[in-house]
Amino acid sequence: MATTEYQVTGMTCSHCEGAIRGEVSQIDGVVSIDVRAADGHLAVTTADSPVDDAAVLAAVEEAGYEAQPA
Repeated sequence: MATTEYQVTGMTCSHCEGAIRGEVSQIDGVVSIDVRAADGHLAVTTADSPVDDAAVLAAVEEAGYEAQPA
């Protein structure tokens, strides 16, 4: 397993967390997502190789937020 962490800006509540979780969960190979609005944390775990950063950043943007690798 490989976990990659990101810092997300603009999240304020559980709805924000759910929107990001919903978009990121559509990325192939993702097995676990930890997202916390309180500190802007997003951790994406994949089964094999690390997740594609561009795919995660695009998914977060699709949800209406901005992210960068932590």
